[in-house]
Amino acid sequence: MPLSPDLSDESLLLAGCLAQDRTAQHQLYQRYKSAMFSCAMRILGNDRDLAQDALQEGFVDVFRHLGNFRQQSTLGAWIKAIMVRRALRVLRREQRMEVYDDQRHPEPTVGWHDSLTGEALDKAISELPAGYRAVFCLVEVEGYLHREVAELLSITEGTSKSQLYHAKKLLQVKLHHLYHA
Repeated sequence: MPLSPDLSDESLLLAGCLAQDRTAQHQLYQRYKSAMFSCAMRILGNDRDLAQDALQEGFVDVFRHLGNFRQQSTLGAWIKAIMVRRALRVLRREQRMEVYDDQRHPEPTVGWHDSLTGEALDKAISELPAGYRAVFCLVEVEGYLHREVAELLSITEGTSKSQLYHAKKLLQVKLHHLYHA
């Protein structure tokens, strides 16, 4: 029996996708594509072409491995983890990450200007070097722990902390120039 076109219930949507129902697969893609594209864009420095590549390759991974989803998290969180890993693979394929020493640095305080816009912040983040940007987005935007970032990027936890420190310092400089120029 084919599934109804409205697959708003996640378990029905999941069952339909596992049964290779094209309508269910399309709805799953439509439900998550915008959020996953935004996630890939942040990691890939607002490069739309690379983000689109990561999105498409990521959804291929999602549909290929959907049978492995154990429902220990939400479907969205599981898909997001796949997209983050895929965006990081694309980043590694396209650019080499700068690796810095693993000295620990005090957490810099970033002063936000009262008129700071989301667009200005996104632009400043997208201009960060690839390694800084990846760690900044994973820790500060996506909420990963440094040990998780280290594992995802095959770096040390200290390097992750160093990358974040340098990313914040560079963001602080960029934002200072933007609002005090």
